[in-house]
Amino acid sequence: MNRAERDDGQPESGLILPEEARVITRPPGVMRVMSYNIQTGMHTRHFGDYLTRSWQHLFPNAQRPKNIDRISDLLTDFDLVGLQEVDAGSLRSGFINQTKYLSERSGFPYWADQTNRRIGRLARHSNGLLARFRPLEIREHRLPGMIPGRGALHLRFGGAEDDLDVILMHLSLGRRTRMSQLGYVAELIQDCRHAVVMGDLNCRADSPELRHLLACTNLGEPLAHLNTYPSWRPHRNIDHILVSDTLTVDKAEVVDYPLSDHLPIMMELRMPETIRLEQ
Repeated sequence: MNRAERDDGQPESGLILPEEARVITRPPGVMRVMSYNIQTGMHTRHFGDYLTRSWQHLFPNAQRPKNIDRISDLLTDFDLVGLQEVDAGSLRSGFINQTKYLSERSGFPYWADQTNRRIGRLARHSNGLLARFRPLEIREHRLPGMIPGRGALHLRFGGAEDDLDVILMHLSLGRRTRMSQLGYVAELIQDCRHAVVMGDLNCRADSPELRHLLACTNLGEPLAHLNTYPSWRPHRNIDHILVSDTLTVDKAEVVDYPLSDHLPIMMELRMPETIRLEQ
């Protein structure tokens, strides 16, 4: 599949079919999902690194490619992976689109990315999604906020009978802005029967903004008490996978893989028989 192009000539999202995609056999209707803020491959081990390693947000370093390869090893046993703080190909990543690279190295047939903020040639802040199923549609949404640079990546899977909507996002730090952003997402999925909403939401499960989203949609929070941040001593649950009540959660946990300043979260889902995902 070719990339879709925006009016400014920049790629809106990407799909690629590697020659050797990894084939994983699971029971029908079972999907393993992961959400991970990878911090562009930076290895953060304590709060002091935010100061001493801040230059890595804009410039390359020798450890980053090794960390990205280690992350790819983790992803190989999943069917759908949402990534936040990914670089779409700039100086700091060696001009490598990390979403595309991870898809190829982990054997994912399809990938999509959304670049929300550019700092010249130094950095391209993005969300990325890897999938073993062919998406029917890819959309980008610019989330509301006084400062631009936050977005939601929206993929639709399924077929003629029923659909699964997947939304990946990385929300703002301010509560008022997050309330507006989650209100936008609530409207976005109000007509979606089956949905997965995931990402670094920068708010706890008991926050007013997240409670508002759950109250006005059919989404639930199976990871309400599992902490992901900071990765070296997690005591905040700000990374989430929210799912519609039509989907059955068989397993949900935080994965002990402290490469970024966040820990990844995973979920094993069972979907209704009406959702038929095409590979």
